Amino acid sequence: MTETILEWLSEHQTEVLGAILGMIYIFFSIRQNIFTWPTGLISSFLYVIVFFDVKLYADMGLQVYYVVISLYGWYFWMKGKKPDAQAQVPVRLTTSKLRYMLVAASVVLYALILFILKNFTDSDVPYLDSLTTALSIVATWMLAKKYVEHWLIWIFVDAVSAGLYVYKGLWATVILFSIYTFMAIYGYFAWKKDLLKRVEAAS
Repeated sequence: MTETILEWLSEHQTEVLGAILGMIYIFFSIRQNIFTWPTGLISSFLYVIVFFDVKLYADMGLQVYYVVISLYGWYFWMKGKKPDAQAQVPVRLTTSKLRYMLVAASVVLYALILFILKNFTDSDVPYLDSLTTALSIVATWMLAKKYVEHWLIWIFVDAVSAGLYVYKGLWATVILFSIYTFMAIYGYFAWKKDLLKRVEAAS
């Protein structure tokens, strides 16, 4: 049994390391720690390799996007700090107008990614891959801007993704995204609590 586990780990080193860094990334994200971005960047780079190997092309492209948005988020969180160097970029709520724009962006991204997967790749799960990828693009941008509702999107995306990775046999990633789902629930309430404290302090 031990030999089987060690053999599996040796054959899936990239996935396991990516999953471990992914868990560290979500921990930092909940804590609103700047190390969210470097750990996320490295994890995403590793998952570009993992998803290419199993033909999850939209997810692979999403990881490339994560690398880019990690650099942006890193810059935004640093630039947004106040002169005392201790204050964080504040958590905030989306406006009604922004919510409509995000829904529209999600639909457009979904249609575009689905068209590409169905016509230019050999993906066997184009619909789910497109859906989780489109929503993840939007949610990651919201994280960079610190909109609290991004956690609600992640709860859905992570749960659906865990099922998708079961189908693909990516067991370390199944565990990772199952943990992501519960941590996203915790993250939502943690950020909401922080937001309420700021509102009370300002009133």
